[in-house]
Amino acid sequence: MNDFDNDVKVLIDRVAGPVLRPGDEGYDEERTGFNLAARHAPDVIVGAVGAGDVRAAVEFAAARGLAVAVQGTGHGISVAAEGGVLVSTRRMTDVRVDPETCTARVGAGARWGKVIERAAPYGLAPLNGSAPHVGVLGYTLGGGLPLLGRSHGYAADRVLGMDVVTADGRLRHVTPDGEPDLYWALLGGRDNFGIVTGLEFGLVPVARLYGGGLFFDAAEVSGVLTAYLRWTGTVPERMNSSVALIPFPDVPGVPEGLRGRRVLHVRVAFTGPPEEGERLVEPLRAIGPRLMETLRDLPYAECASIHDDPPVPMPWTSDDVLLGELDDAAIRTIDERIGQGDLIVELRHLGGALSRPPAHPNAVGHRDARYLLVELHPGAEPRAKELVRALAPWSVGRFLNLMGHGEDAGPEQVRSAYDPADLERLTALKAVYDPRGTFGITYRVR
Repeated sequence: MNDFDNDVKVLIDRVAGPVLRPGDEGYDEERTGFNLAARHAPDVIVGAVGAGDVRAAVEFAAARGLAVAVQGTGHGISVAAEGGVLVSTRRMTDVRVDPETCTARVGAGARWGKVIERAAPYGLAPLNGSAPHVGVLGYTLGGGLPLLGRSHGYAADRVLGMDVVTADGRLRHVTPDGEPDLYWALLGGRDNFGIVTGLEFGLVPVARLYGGGLFFDAAEVSGVLTAYLRWTGTVPERMNSSVALIPFPDVPGVPEGLRGRRVLHVRVAFTGPPEEGERLVEPLRAIGPRLMETLRDLPYAECASIHDDPPVPMPWTSDDVLLGELDDAAIRTIDERIGQGDLIVELRHLGGALSRPPAHPNAVGHRDARYLLVELHPGAEPRAKELVRALAPWSVGRFLNLMGHGEDAGPEQVRSAYDPADLERLTALKAVYDPRGTFGITYRVR
């Protein structure tokens, strides 16, 4: 038994969760996240069940000069670990809701669905995204673009406190007042500065929505994108929406009217009265004949039905671009390229509360963006992100959460997610909190 094996044995004795090495039973399952296009290949995995296990893993890695990666659900993998230590937080799933303070506290492996379920009886909702099976932590630390973003801002803007293990092995309780620099950097800087083991954030008073979708055949109904963009300039902040081009396969499980078609799906989440929502969406109905419509008054607990994102792990590659105002040339650029192969494209309407500074400053950048375009390719093979590149003249930057992995998470792409002054501050704080680059398997700011 060599020195490293002896060190791992000591680590096993220190932690309550499993410690796995290549070849061990459960190693492959533990290192695999939701996006099957990329998988970590660490020397050691620590399946943390609490903050003490995270501390032990970080101390073990730092003492041996090993890099650390963290994975909850594995939706937002950036760089696949080749060696080093992977801290898996998926067992830390505690969720507590306090209806009196309208707050929630969650563990590092909690998913949004559980928060939605616990908050709903009190008429409260978290600022989750379109897919409740996504983990709370990675989503929020990357900024967190909610289903109700125009109405209530970024998920990061609601964070009240965090428990985080930093590169020195300390467990710190971080608040806007207690450690403002670290608080600022974590919210938008993701896991460059430590591993968050617990998160407390505010909930919003939303019990019901007017929401759902309008589905148009992309081949038969022209001008959907132009009409949608014109419509977004007329709606209030309570209206949250996006439009997605989806090539539906001709397979069982897909609604019959959508099978084998390229479909433009307009998604709507309106926080006002349903009758006002009905009035506001009438211009969308006038675009042309619809394949299907699912708009209705619904409890927030059913918000996943609006986008209907598949909850089954799959491989994909992606990129995104934050955009300013879009003119006719930009619309032509999108129209000319969205009909290619199995490409999925979504254009989200931003602005509203997303454009305003939060009560407690954080590193989430480019709040002046008007739209976010995401280009997604199913499958594990890297693809040229031609649409994102073609939209460079209208770009104001990128959004970290939907940036993708591998070459799509390179230094140039990461820098583009921040305003220049914020990037400079993040780089300086990285040198303070993680001078040896222990947390280097992430969207690196330095």
